[in-house]
Amino acid sequence: MARPDLRLPGNAAGDWFVDWRCIDCGTCQEVAPDLFAEAGGYSVVHHQPVGDGEERSAWLAAQACPTQSIGTLSRRPRPGRLYPVEVAPGLGVHDLGWCSPDSFGASAWYVERPGGGVLVDSPRWTAALLDPLAALGGVAHVVLTHRDDVADARRYAEHFGARVWIHHDDRSAAPFATDLVHGLDDVEVVRGVIVVPTPGHTRGSVVVVVDEEVACTGDSLAWDHDAGDLVAFRDACWYAWSTQADSLERLARTHRFAHVLPGHGARVHASATELHERLLRLVARMRARP
Repeated sequence: MARPDLRLPGNAAGDWFVDWRCIDCGTCQEVAPDLFAEAGGYSVVHHQPVGDGEERSAWLAAQACPTQSIGTLSRRPRPGRLYPVEVAPGLGVHDLGWCSPDSFGASAWYVERPGGGVLVDSPRWTAALLDPLAALGGVAHVVLTHRDDVADARRYAEHFGARVWIHHDDRSAAPFATDLVHGLDDVEVVRGVIVVPTPGHTRGSVVVVVDEEVACTGDSLAWDHDAGDLVAFRDACWYAWSTQADSLERLARTHRFAHVLPGHGARVHASATELHERLLRLVARMRARP
């Protein structure tokens, strides 16, 4: 629960606030960009929510916050379980919220599939997600996009009896994994859910493409609201920038998608053609900055 005695001074005047425990992971800014912004190395409330829609967005950000640093001075009780939230009606892909501090607040996603769904990366362990996930069909597979965002994957896998996938080159981060992806070859985990190796951010990074419609990109690719474009994180490339550019070009050449759902950074929905063209232009920019 957020602590009023630790309220950051950069918050806009009003009931909602972020406290000093914030790690500036940016999760709240991506969940509710109209309400939260970065200021002085922290996330703060820059616009107090007005109306039911904005109030719900604020609560979604609060439930996603990995340090539980978002709350109200009036100590209003939290609403019921808000997550999972379907990314778009009928898409069958859900934002799980409940981000983990162990993955620096990375978002995790759930993909509905007959016979059991696919968890892409892991939220923090919470009983609040267990019944909703079971109602959606349970978890048959956990796919980890890279070594940074393992979080509580083992606990979810053990609870649901799921297989766990990670690339061989990042396997030391998840020694409990049951299945390894090797090299640069795509692997279809279940029908329509394809693991695409994209080394660069880490040596074993992958992107998960769902039905040639959605790309769960880990930390390999994201949207940037300020730039209004797709971006990769040059200052958070732990393996090789040139390799990441090659990986993203191969992703663009072999797959199309209309949704980008990253671990860190903003998510975006546009036409598959537009995102394809933007991705190729991003690759060109990356190669211009060796």
